[in-house]
Amino acid sequence: MTRVLVTGGAGFIGSALAERLVAEGHDVTVLDSLLEQVHGPDPHSSPLFRKLPQAVRFVRGDVTDRAVLATALAGQEAVVHLAAETGTGQSMYRIEHYARVNVGGTALLLDLLANEPHEVRRIVVASSRAIYGEGRYLTADGRAVFPGPRTRSAMEAGRFAPEVPGAGPIEAAPTDEESRLHPTSVYGITKQVQEQLVLTAGGALGLEAVALRFQNVYGPGQSLANPYTGILSIFANRILAGEPLNIFEDGHESRDFVFVDDAVEATCLALFAPAAPGHAFNVGTGRAVSVIEVAETLMAALGRRVPARITGQFRVGDIRHALACTRLARERLGFTARVPFEEGAARLARWAAGEGPRDAGYEESLAEMRRKGLMA
Repeated sequence: MTRVLVTGGAGFIGSALAERLVAEGHDVTVLDSLLEQVHGPDPHSSPLFRKLPQAVRFVRGDVTDRAVLATALAGQEAVVHLAAETGTGQSMYRIEHYARVNVGGTALLLDLLANEPHEVRRIVVASSRAIYGEGRYLTADGRAVFPGPRTRSAMEAGRFAPEVPGAGPIEAAPTDEESRLHPTSVYGITKQVQEQLVLTAGGALGLEAVALRFQNVYGPGQSLANPYTGILSIFANRILAGEPLNIFEDGHESRDFVFVDDAVEATCLALFAPAAPGHAFNVGTGRAVSVIEVAETLMAALGRRVPARITGQFRVGDIRHALACTRLARERLGFTARVPFEEGAARLARWAAGEGPRDAGYEESLAEMRRKGLMA
């Protein structure tokens, strides 16, 4: 039996991970602040909180609270650090908050491990593909290039594809762990710093440090009431409510969607695999799915159709395509995503049909971004 602390353990990935670890016989402590944006006004009745096994030791508190974090760390042998604010759009105007929680909470965790007695041997941090920004592209002659952020003027003119001056036409390619890191959002910056803090300080402190660069994780349990959560849960909730889908850009932007069970499997491998420490791993499927395909797949799975409007709107900080190279995780962790997108979307749809629709404040979230000048 291993004693594992999961920060953010009542969240989407965390609750599924806690369930898996308890089932395998581990002693699990969950630290979570039970944010209303994730769990609703009555967090103890939220599906994610109720999913936690009774065997879990639950500590309610903020990862930026030194005393609470020290209490949760006591006696632990491993830490999975999932606690973080998520949401690319929201991060662009709640800048201090995202930095304080994501960077400050991680720094505090490492400070405690550096200065207080503990039994922790391994720490796994949830990073994100957002640290790559637009990621890796190939020129017509096969040369790898890494586009910078797309400009507002180009997107206002309907040119949504990234551009590299002098490179000619470029095509999205799988992004590997050696690719350039240049996030295009505050969220991405905080995840990059989290990862670097853990790998650098953790390694210096003699900890077995691992970072997981999650692609877009989705599945049953993902909040239907959080307007800043994943696109699949947002779309599923709106389809169930009979509301139109607002498809940004031209609908051909794409993501690598990884099912939550696969994300949990990768985390467990990172927690125990001998070859994991000292590395950052992409966690994805290696398949890109367009937003239009997401909308059509969910409408088919739910047996309902709503208008899907391709609006040409865009959010500052968003990227065009995301596609993971998964070779390193396969070779060092033995990880391969097993749930195809169509199956995962169907499983999400069945769950959402039993839970939703929920009042998510989606339109209000878009209006807030417009007021901040972050959406056009």
